Amino acid sequence: MHISIPKHASDIIKTLSSHGYEAFVVGGCVRDSILGKEPADWDITTSALPEQVKALFPRTIDTGLKHGTVTIMMDKIGYEVTTYRIDGTYEDHRRPNDVTFTSSLREDLMRRDFTINAMAYNEEKGLVDLFGGIQDLNDRIIRCVGNPTERFDEDALRMFRAVRFAGQLNFNIEKETLAAIEAQHAFLKDVSAERIQIELLKLLISGHPEMIRVAYETGLTSVFLPEFDRMMETPQNNPHHIYSVGDHTIHAVETIAPNPILRLTMLLHDIAKPETRSTDENGIDHFYDHNEAGAVLSKTILRRLKFDNQTTQMVTTLIAHHDIRFNDALGTGRKHVRRVIHSVGENLFPYLLDVMEADISAQSDFMRLKKLTALKETRQAYHEILAANDCLTLKDLKINGNQLKALGISEGKIIGAILNALLSQVLNNPELNDYEKLKELALKIYQEVQ
Repeated sequence: MHISIPKHASDIIKTLSSHGYEAFVVGGCVRDSILGKEPADWDITTSALPEQVKALFPRTIDTGLKHGTVTIMMDKIGYEVTTYRIDGTYEDHRRPNDVTFTSSLREDLMRRDFTINAMAYNEEKGLVDLFGGIQDLNDRIIRCVGNPTERFDEDALRMFRAVRFAGQLNFNIEKETLAAIEAQHAFLKDVSAERIQIELLKLLISGHPEMIRVAYETGLTSVFLPEFDRMMETPQNNPHHIYSVGDHTIHAVETIAPNPILRLTMLLHDIAKPETRSTDENGIDHFYDHNEAGAVLSKTILRRLKFDNQTTQMVTTLIAHHDIRFNDALGTGRKHVRRVIHSVGENLFPYLLDVMEADISAQSDFMRLKKLTALKETRQAYHEILAANDCLTLKDLKINGNQLKALGISEGKIIGAILNALLSQVLNNPELNDYEKLKELALKIYQEVQ
């Protein structure tokens, strides 16, 4: 088997080899190359000690000397080179207390998580596959190297990584590995929210985000997203739905484009349905105001998982508005579309339409055609509003605060109130967005508040 290694990585391996050291590309880059994918990174493992690596290359960065890692810079590209090592004891399900450097490639590969990630390669010796990684790639299996109980005891995040890899590669998780995840899922509590967030996002934007169901079935979501478990356990006895809240959510996530904001929104869009559920005298479930409650709850969840403020703001805004109804997007309904665009934001509004379409696609057939027709008309109205350059924000108004001051309106609060009142009228009637018309309206409003 031949793997085409980038020149810089190949040069690093040749330099190490010419000085009597072993060196191989290892891990994900080998796996992805065999699968015909373009590796994101080319990691190198070597028998050379960190100080020996540093002595051979002019530009290095001490990125993790304690764990044997040196980054070699080649034309502004960094290549991580790590010494063969044996991990010491684990006490926190996150990291070894210490590491011991070794001259054995086998011992280094034995400490890795899954067989498909425990292969090494160089151009001299070819592929080194000591644990059946090729066979598991062919069989589309995620299997731990050695004893899965030990691997997950060492680093509990590996349990979620197994699910994530299954989603990215469309593989199955081997039964003993799966059983160990179920038995040890509670260890995930010892993993930082930042590391969990990374794996969650990778799973969500993968080709098979529905694998989050496995995270639920094995207990993993109960640790980092217990709200999802409650969704899975909440029925929707309502003609608009055929799935539980959780199953509806999974179908909606599958349907929407693999964009982090969109998939996070679909994961959390109905997160408050369990707590807002009520059942009427006819046995029909209702979830009044679940969108507003969901925006609040989602903000708490996203902060808990250490998402950045921009992501949190975008996702919660979409959740707060996802249940809006556009019954007549054309004609007089266009002013409603303009108001929603103003509320959500011009850049976010297309996302909202995608969210609403995914939501509808994961519902029952009841009134689906009517909903999709209204959504289609809303999209048309949106594009026509943009084409007409309609006023959607304060900055689009043909009058501003300085011009109001020039008219003799000096109080800051009153200026703000007048501008907002003008915008409200212009959102209903775009033809009013003319300086002379707005000046007349502004003076009239000012006289009324005096």
